[in-house]
Amino acid sequence: MIDPLSQVLGSVRLTGGVFLEARFTAPWCAVSQITADDIQPFIEAPGQIIAYHFVIGGRLCCGLEGEPPMEIGAGEVVLMPRNDQHTLASAPGLPPVSTHDLIQPGEEGGLARIDYGGGGEPTHVICGFLATEEVHNPLITTLPAMLKLDIRRGASRDWVEASVRFAAREFADGKVGSSPVMSRLSELLFVEAVRDYAETLDAMRSGWLAGLKDPQIGRALALLHGDVGTDWTTDRLAREVSMSRSAFNERFAALVGMPPIKYLTHWRLQLAKEKLRDRRQPIAQIAHTIGYESEVAFNRAFKREFGQPPARWRDGK
Repeated sequence: MIDPLSQVLGSVRLTGGVFLEARFTAPWCAVSQITADDIQPFIEAPGQIIAYHFVIGGRLCCGLEGEPPMEIGAGEVVLMPRNDQHTLASAPGLPPVSTHDLIQPGEEGGLARIDYGGGGEPTHVICGFLATEEVHNPLITTLPAMLKLDIRRGASRDWVEASVRFAAREFADGKVGSSPVMSRLSELLFVEAVRDYAETLDAMRSGWLAGLKDPQIGRALALLHGDVGTDWTTDRLAREVSMSRSAFNERFAALVGMPPIKYLTHWRLQLAKEKLRDRRQPIAQIAHTIGYESEVAFNRAFKREFGQPPARWRDGK
């Protein structure tokens, strides 16, 4: 059976890297939010940005407005899936300064840096990002505003730790953290955090991940992702998961956020964009592969979703 989580994670087409090394000493407090300018060397027009901070040594408190602060220790990563403005601090309640007022350019083209604080307990942080051109994704929209990951107990712990050691050598040599290894590391941190969060969800939650964990809606998602070209209907999906049409449609929409056929259309068009980037397949063949009976119907659906027909969209890539 196809794993929808792996498929959706793979479809996000994330570009990642690190752009800042920060060394703080207590007491300190900084407010942070990544801007498009921060990551312009990596991606020109991000539709979505995911911020993360990797605590190499020491500890910090990370807070979002209206939520209790989260303590992050050495070996842990905190991620902001929607790049919300947040504070990083040695303790809650301290007056913040903007990280952008503290950033100093790296020496000889190296990583930008921050050295700030009152001279007390030290904290060493690597700040990175993941970015995608996509504006909407069913996974990112369902994640909480803040995720924490302890890489010391993750499934890919050894690879992550080896990559961090590699990155540390690059930093010591004054190299910018934009290598393929750092991009892959950033992506892996996000994937591990999402999978870790998915394991904590209970049956009362809603959202795409909650739908994936529901026995019947999860099977329906797996069917849709496993055979996207099939002429699926709500009736057929309901029969496949042994539910009435009305109960299935209602539960799918409540968990996933949209009715099943609307979700299928959205996913088909996301797959179409991936195939269009490849440039080797004719548009008519792509339309057929993802379940459209005619190229005309596919063109109409693609333009309605993305504002331009597929041929023009591909020409712009």
